[in-house]
Amino acid sequence: MILNVSGRTDIVAFYSKWFMNRYKEGYVDVRNPFYPKLVSRIYFDDVDLIVFCTKNPLPILSDLEKIKKPIIFHVTLTPYGKDIEPNVIPKVRIIEAIKRLSKIVGVNNLYVRYDPILINEKYSINFHIRAFKSLCEKLNGYVKHIIISFVDDYKNVRNNMNVLKLQKIDNEVLKVIGENFSKIALENGMSVQTCYEKNDLTSYGFISSPCISKELAYSLTGMKFPKWKARDCGCVEMVDIGVYNTCEHFCKYCYANYDEKKVLENMKNHDSSSSMLTGYLKDGDEIKVRKK
Repeated sequence: MILNVSGRTDIVAFYSKWFMNRYKEGYVDVRNPFYPKLVSRIYFDDVDLIVFCTKNPLPILSDLEKIKKPIIFHVTLTPYGKDIEPNVIPKVRIIEAIKRLSKIVGVNNLYVRYDPILINEKYSINFHIRAFKSLCEKLNGYVKHIIISFVDDYKNVRNNMNVLKLQKIDNEVLKVIGENFSKIALENGMSVQTCYEKNDLTSYGFISSPCISKELAYSLTGMKFPKWKARDCGCVEMVDIGVYNTCEHFCKYCYANYDEKKVLENMKNHDSSSSMLTGYLKDGDEIKVRKK
């Protein structure tokens, strides 16, 4: 089993203490977001690989040596300011954290996500080219893999259009980004690829690969995993232990948050000693152990 920590929220940034408590206890409970009475219990003995996804690795760095499992990190690092990412820590701190992380998990197990790319008057194509160049130069030698994607039409995006003021990403924009990003990445010893994108940029030098491929998972675990049925993106199947509407970064483009009041309510209901990320087990809950 591969654990996704997490595509639904930033567990590393806000709930690392809880995660390490669960790891120490040996199991975690995850409430089904579509059928709340159904709870999956996952024992870490059944976990073969952990994929951490975060905008801020700092809170968990000192605990990684306690985790006796193969680890992959996806760290999102974008060039946006507080207008787009209100509560993300200063980017210089994220860059330093990535450098430390590279030495802990290894350069081949660390991916930086320049994700998502949005275009508006402030964050123009030329802005992104300069920002991507600066990012790659700062992380040269520490990172080999960069993943990009483009902003999607989520509910939260539509709610924040007055801030985002998005411009259309057409074929000309894709060509400029494809050619420049590929050249910059190559100059800094990095590969660059897209994530779950209908736009094919391989003709500009992007590699074609899922974010978590079957080959990568096999190299770390010696095991073969099926493709992820929930998303037709080519990644291997993963189990997400996060909860929607629990991330206080409040990024204006987020797909996992769509109700900031609910986020604050859920965070108040968080207890680092609970088996669940938010709230507790209830009478009538149906607990099913999730096997490999």
